[in-house]
Amino acid sequence: MPSFSEENIDNTRHAERWDQIWIYLGKLFRIFSNEKGWKVFPMAAIVSLIVALVIENVFVNMEGTQVGALAFACVCIWNGFFNSIQAVCKERPIIKREHRAGMHISSYMIAQMLYQAVLCLGQTIIQLIIYHLCGIPYPKAGPVSGSFLIDFGVTLFLITYAADMLALMVSCIVKSTTTAMTVVPFLLIIQLIFSGVAFNLKGVADKIAYLTISRWGIRTICTVGNHNGLPSISLYAAVNKLTTIPEFRLIYDYLVKTELWTKIGETSTQNMMNPEYAFTASNTWFEWGVLIGMSLLTAIIGTIFLEFIDRDRR
Repeated sequence: MPSFSEENIDNTRHAERWDQIWIYLGKLFRIFSNEKGWKVFPMAAIVSLIVALVIENVFVNMEGTQVGALAFACVCIWNGFFNSIQAVCKERPIIKREHRAGMHISSYMIAQMLYQAVLCLGQTIIQLIIYHLCGIPYPKAGPVSGSFLIDFGVTLFLITYAADMLALMVSCIVKSTTTAMTVVPFLLIIQLIFSGVAFNLKGVADKIAYLTISRWGIRTICTVGNHNGLPSISLYAAVNKLTTIPEFRLIYDYLVKTELWTKIGETSTQNMMNPEYAFTASNTWFEWGVLIGMSLLTAIIGTIFLEFIDRDRR
């Protein structure tokens, strides 16, 4: 990120806090254009395409939807992390100098938040297009707007933005790009382990999971995708595997000819229902609110840490 010219620094020194937001926002978009920041969009398309080609039965049955929600959330978190993990730390000397010249840290951070929101919005639109082109079946109804596409799009955006703000916070805390990039794998692993899908979490681990973006992202995707309204196939699949046993084959043939087979499917579906995935507007608003709250909290923490940039010993 190139530094301001002396004229721009002088303008910043005398600008009001609100005016500084637009000065820095303009600077960020000029850097986006001059330093090929648009590369984040094709990268988002590639990652989305890879995921779209391997997931199955998402929004078709419960099991496929939950696994698909994990994959979608991972794409969002990946995009968000790499949008901003180096955004601040690589420019600490410049930020320090401009802060001493009159820059308000809060103005700079708000400009970053607005800029990152635009990136996240672009990546969300790309995801929606890629998933649609790859044949992922979008339901029609959504719990809030009435449109699944709108509710799903808002959800993907909020997950991406929450991850973006978490990475921005880290970028404000660490003092080098090397440290920032070292932290990223640990953040990704934590999001995966505590997602609640990859591993069965209990006790303290389950409580910790509620502090992760992945847990809330998956929960929201399953909500807008009407997870509880879809059939479950886990028990059917388990029973079908037993048909290789000749003695069980007779029992299987009997089951499929009676109402017991239908009852087995209904019981399996009822057992797989999760109250957290309730297809209601109030539940969706709550989950969106949590993701927004995470974004604001990490942005505030990042701002507080960056306020002490003058104490850097370099």
